[in-house]
Amino acid sequence: MRRTGLYGATLLALALPAGAAQAQIFLTYLNAPQDGADIAEPPRLRLSFGGPEHGGPEHSEPARAAVMDTGSTGIVVSAAAIPGVETLPSLGPGTLTYSSSGRIMRGTWVRTTATVQGANGASVTTAPIPVLAVTRLDCLRTARNCTPNPAPQHIAMLGIGFGRQGDHQAQSTPDRNPFLNLAAGGAGRGYVVTRSGVHVGLGDAERRGFATVQLARSPVFPDWAQAPACITVDNTAPACGVALMDTGVTTMYLAVPPPNLPGSALAEGGTGLRPGVGLRFDLPDATAPKASFRLTAGDTSAALAPARIVLVPRETAFVNTSVRFLNGYDYLFDADQGLVGYRRRGM
Repeated sequence: MRRTGLYGATLLALALPAGAAQAQIFLTYLNAPQDGADIAEPPRLRLSFGGPEHGGPEHSEPARAAVMDTGSTGIVVSAAAIPGVETLPSLGPGTLTYSSSGRIMRGTWVRTTATVQGANGASVTTAPIPVLAVTRLDCLRTARNCTPNPAPQHIAMLGIGFGRQGDHQAQSTPDRNPFLNLAAGGAGRGYVVTRSGVHVGLGDAERRGFATVQLARSPVFPDWAQAPACITVDNTAPACGVALMDTGVTTMYLAVPPPNLPGSALAEGGTGLRPGVGLRFDLPDATAPKASFRLTAGDTSAALAPARIVLVPRETAFVNTSVRFLNGYDYLFDADQGLVGYRRRGM
């Protein structure tokens, strides 16, 4: 994970791939929490491909449930789920690795349209974009949750994140983000993620109430850099690095450099945190936090608390908040202006 441009970033015009401005559509998750309950699992939306009206085959496979994942970029789906996959334009071999689980998706990038639908019946359709048609699942040597499969049939991930190319996702460029490359015209490119659904497209109403942070342009990849974060462990000096608001996981992945991580905070063996250790997370711009929350290691009762916390070996501070961050804040990404935003629930 590279720590670049965390503070005082100047607004930069990012040359993202051409993509139509988009209509403002709200898609309710298939598994949205009921009656105001907290979100506890990664959200899902319906995903289908092609259709003759979009330049695809005459018949399409039934829509399947896909995880809406802000921790990756691009649609990744079993090849068998894409109708007429063998007839679609091929863009060559493809690989995408999910570092949280250690799963390596291998297949071919094909160009097709995709339709994403919410439980409320609303939908958006992409322009023709690269989609990774997966034909094999391999595992990293250090995988946490992975079983190799030579012909996987049930993979369906809807990656809408940014700044992911430095984390085993070198091919995950913005031109593969389904929510940034829609066929319909309308509002600015971006989205607002809430605990019950996602607003695709940004207008004045979608932006209202957000405290925003200007992102730096990545010096390495054609994308925006990750959002800044500062992490404090048991009142030691904060360690500042980057944050990933990842709807694809319920586990928090945390890296804190040794000078900012007292030995007394570590559990026996040094691979986790001792129960009762206090954590504070600040998501700032150049001057002040735009969102802040506290957790206690081992306490999963708090609304924003992940299912568990895993320490990961990184050189600089990093936090993957998990999907449960949405129990405290709505989350905005503006791809055109390079902004993330946080809006406390109830504002």
